[in-house]
Amino acid sequence: MINAFSLEGRTAVVCGATQGIGRAAAHEFARAGARIAIVGRNEDGLAKVLAELREISPLAHESFCADFSDLDATERVAHAAVAKLGEVHILINNTGGPAAGSAIEARPRDYVTAMSMHIGCAQAWTQACAPVMRAAGYGRIINVTSTSVMTPIKGLGVSNTVRAAMANWTKTLASELGRFGITVNNVMPGFTKTARLDALFKGKASRGGMTVDEVERDAIATIPAGRLADPRELALAMVFLASPAASYVNGVNLPVDGGRLAAQ
Repeated sequence: MINAFSLEGRTAVVCGATQGIGRAAAHEFARAGARIAIVGRNEDGLAKVLAELREISPLAHESFCADFSDLDATERVAHAAVAKLGEVHILINNTGGPAAGSAIEARPRDYVTAMSMHIGCAQAWTQACAPVMRAAGYGRIINVTSTSVMTPIKGLGVSNTVRAAMANWTKTLASELGRFGITVNNVMPGFTKTARLDALFKGKASRGGMTVDEVERDAIATIPAGRLADPRELALAMVFLASPAASYVNGVNLPVDGGRLAAQ
């Protein structure tokens, strides 16, 4: 019997793979049988994760260094990576979020930079990967966004704006690429134990005259599950979306947030 959740025979490109949700995704995709190409800007981090992947499976995993603050260079890396890999069936677009701060206080340049790093670089990787996905008749493009797509998060003005734009970009691509066997979906993490969340909690604590533990307790109080997410829980949701089992799931915003959106 064919395992509808297996990724054997598939090649997955995972952006932002040196830590957090991206690293967890690379691990779980490898466990599901995929060959992994990790992308990040830190050479040492890439080497570490690549070694971890080779312990999980003996496939020819690869790494590619790209700094998403340089859109032109990222575009060149994307096309070179696809040419070297020869095939890509799964693309995880994942980029660290913009700095915290209110929308009104952000500089115009902050919005331009964030749009370039998120939508611009995701577009570059998608344009590089889509032709080989179309030729294979199988493609899964999964974008890591935020629950702010549905409800803006206070103090994350630039991030809220860019994540919402990403959601509409995803839906547009889903309608354009669906007939080629390519699905495009968003995963919306809730509060997840990552370095990014640690930094946000520390910043909020500093601004509000609170302890980090107090900020964390307040956040957990809004989550019906009563805890923060582990990055692996996000990764496993992405394994589903990348698998044959999700062949008819297209253009959705999937919250993986312990029920936080449902409780609002």
